[in-house]
Amino acid sequence: MAANPVVALPASTPALERVAWAVDGLNIEIPSWGFVNTGTRFRVFPQQGVPRTVFEKVDDAATVNRYTGVAKTVSLHIPWDKVDDWAELKAHADGAGLRFGGINSNTFQDPDYKLGSVCHPDADVRAKAVGAIVECNEIASVLDAAAVKVWLGDGTNYPGQDDLRGRHRRLLAGLREAYATLPADTRMFLEYKLYEPALYSTDVQDWGQSLNVVRQLGDRAGVCVDTGHHAMGVNIEQIVALLLAEGRLFAFDLNDKKYGDDDLMVGSIDPYQLFRITHELVNAMRDDADPIAQATANATTYMLDQCHNIEPKVPAMIRSVMNLQETVAKALLVDRERLLAAQAAGDVLEANGALWDAFQTDVRPLLAELRVARGLPADPYRAYLDSGEEEAKYAARVGGTPASW
Repeated sequence: MAANPVVALPASTPALERVAWAVDGLNIEIPSWGFVNTGTRFRVFPQQGVPRTVFEKVDDAATVNRYTGVAKTVSLHIPWDKVDDWAELKAHADGAGLRFGGINSNTFQDPDYKLGSVCHPDADVRAKAVGAIVECNEIASVLDAAAVKVWLGDGTNYPGQDDLRGRHRRLLAGLREAYATLPADTRMFLEYKLYEPALYSTDVQDWGQSLNVVRQLGDRAGVCVDTGHHAMGVNIEQIVALLLAEGRLFAFDLNDKKYGDDDLMVGSIDPYQLFRITHELVNAMRDDADPIAQATANATTYMLDQCHNIEPKVPAMIRSVMNLQETVAKALLVDRERLLAAQAAGDVLEANGALWDAFQTDVRPLLAELRVARGLPADPYRAYLDSGEEEAKYAARVGGTPASW
């Protein structure tokens, strides 16, 4: 959730002040699984210094926050991050200056879920899946977590494998049951995905299906947009704008892709697409004429959901945070008065130019100055590499079983 709402500043305001929210107000959520050994379908690639426990995952997330100052929450994945003493984990996170964001449910890795989870033809499997989400609700309550996130790998591989409308009925019934146990101050995010692992039909396959479901659950259920979960060429920023208008854009899983759900570092392939998305968010935050979109944008969660297969984990996460900060800063530099005037006049080139000029601005010196003024390193990525902490972590985490898929 945004610490401070973005306000519309006139174009005459110094650029340093206009981009300050990217350092003072933005919060980027860090996933615990972003630090573990991962890979492709063919191999998991082990690295040095990988966390062996969820406590060490929290430590790595805290390191990212210590260098960047804008990564104050951490997401967990259940059962990957289960512990015997949740109070101990909460105290550990508190001591590291972190809060818990999303508690992510896992209903896709157990052998029982081969034909689905909450949409499964078998009632016992459906009950097991609902129970897994309910358990996440209980954990969220103990940890004072902000949200429970549901992503379902449910679907079918062949025509005729199952009744598609029947699966939709089971989906609604199961999620209604889980939503009924959601803690009072916690929200539910429903993520969608075009395909994979189901290759013929996916039960929550796009933003419209996710929106349809969350509307039937309640006011504290909303859509999570994973930027990698779309067909090539889909206009993600338009989806963002429409979900903001509907008051149901609750969260992002941020990454980048070249072909499919590649989970590459955010902004690494198509930074202009990321800019267009952040522009819609900042534009909504500034729009006093649309209070629903404004409130929704100010409460949106920004989480990095990335798979660092070959790059070192902590440096990659710090670089990703900086990528998002830089893109948000560029969106904050869009001259809103110029843009609105050009749109009203039907001046296509001037309106597009208002975006392009902001995107072309090098905001790195501005962000560096703001960081230094707040006691942070001007370049968090370089500062971490020069600190020796990465090598010290390698030496400290020898032995044990590194966390992995």
